[in-house]
Amino acid sequence: MPDLLLYEHPLSPYAQKVKISLREKGLAFEVRLPEGIGTGATGGGFASANPRGEVPALLHGETAVFDSTIILEYIEDVWPSPAMLPPTPALRAKVRMIEDVMDTQFEAITWGLGELNFFKRAEGEQKAVMEARAAKQAAAFFDMLEAQLGTSTWFNGDQFGWGDLSVVPFLNGAAGFGIAPAAGTRLADWFARANARDSVRQARKESEASIGGMAQVDKAVKAGLFKRQYRDHRLEWMLKTGGTQIVLDGVQAGTIRFTGP
Repeated sequence: MPDLLLYEHPLSPYAQKVKISLREKGLAFEVRLPEGIGTGATGGGFASANPRGEVPALLHGETAVFDSTIILEYIEDVWPSPAMLPPTPALRAKVRMIEDVMDTQFEAITWGLGELNFFKRAEGEQKAVMEARAAKQAAAFFDMLEAQLGTSTWFNGDQFGWGDLSVVPFLNGAAGFGIAPAAGTRLADWFARANARDSVRQARKESEASIGGMAQVDKAVKAGLFKRQYRDHRLEWMLKTGGTQIVLDGVQAGTIRFTGP
C-alpha cells in the first residue's frame, strides 16, 4: 500500500479538487479507481475508507479520510506549506462559502448534464428544455462568481488556492457541455489563468481522457449494471429542472440509488 493513496474517478470534480491541492503542494500520491464504482456495491479498501461509497477517499498510512472538503482540511493540517487557505479569517470564510456553493448547487448542474448526455436519461424536447434551463442556472452562478472574484487575481486573493481549486473543476465540467463564462469577463480571464496551472491542466487532461470510457455507459444503466446516486442537491436539481419522471422511472427500473444504508 502506498503511503498516500487517493481513491478517485477522473471525472469527479470532488476528486479533482483533492488532486490539485496535492499537486500544488508537490506531494507524491497514487490514484486508484474503486472496485465496482457506480454499481452501488463497492468493496475492499475503498468501502472501508468511505462508508458512503463516494469518491474521493484518501488513505495516508493508517488514516482514512472521506469527503473532499474534509480531505482538503486534512491535507492542509498535515502539509501546511504552501498554504491553500488564504491568510485572514475573512478570506478563509469566503473561499469556504464559495466551495460549499460549488460542491452542492453548481455540481448538481454538471452532474445533471452528465445524466442527460452520458447516461441518456432524456432525449428530444425534454433534453433540450433541461439543457436550456441548466445553461440559465449556470449563468446565474457565473454572475455570482464574477462578483466574488471582483478585481482580485484569484478567489484566494493574490495567490492561487482553496477558492480557486474549489471552482475550476466544476467550470471545466460545465465547459465540457458547452457552458462557460462569457468571453471578456473577469471570470473568463480567471478561468484561463487557472487552467494554465500545471496542477489544473493535469486534472483536466485526466478527466478528458476518461470520457471515452463513457461511450457505452447508458447501455450499462439500462442493463442495470450502473445505479447512479441521486443524493440531496442532485435530486433537487432533477425535480426543479423538469426531470421528475426521470427520477420516477429510475426508481422503478432500479437504475438510481440513494445514499445508504
